[in-house]
Amino acid sequence: MLEIGRAIVSLDILEKQFLCDLLKCKGACCVEGDSGAPVTLEEAKAIEDAYPEVETYIPENHRVEIRKQGFSVIDMDGDLVTPLVNNKQCAYTFVEKGILKCGIEKAFLDGKIQFRKPVSCHLFPIRITEYKRFDAVNYQKIDICKPGRECGKSAKLPLYIFLKEPLIRKYGEEWYEQLAYAGENFARKSKEEC
Repeated sequence: MLEIGRAIVSLDILEKQFLCDLLKCKGACCVEGDSGAPVTLEEAKAIEDAYPEVETYIPENHRVEIRKQGFSVIDMDGDLVTPLVNNKQCAYTFVEKGILKCGIEKAFLDGKIQFRKPVSCHLFPIRITEYKRFDAVNYQKIDICKPGRECGKSAKLPLYIFLKEPLIRKYGEEWYEQLAYAGENFARKSKEEC
């Protein structure tokens, strides 16, 4: 474990290699799981404000679910999350060329809104659990991300570098610089041990 500010970071973040391979996984992370993507109150408000632009990207049955459930919901663990369609797929998704994509992110990339998507989605497969005194920053290894692990290994791309942008979004540049410094030292030490 590595402590940076209030975050306790698993060494897996430095050690594991990862690069999303959407052509193989087809965006399965937007479907898998037992509830929607975790969102903060601020993110839920940002989604609600951006929704008039976002809804143009998502299918009608998803819009119906959002009208029924709301822009965010409380799941069985008491967490605020995105609503699901058929208790499975995130309601903010759509399919493009056989790949599940985020309507919120599409609206952002098209310059229609300022909010990119929930940081929990942007950070995946890193999961952050916030406690009173610290955040636990962990790598969540799941089967659907096997193509991402293989692609990352092939590219020799550490997870913390792949997720640089969302890590900076969550914790800031200075925090990330400390993480990158630790990652470089970890890589150097690993090479010396080989």
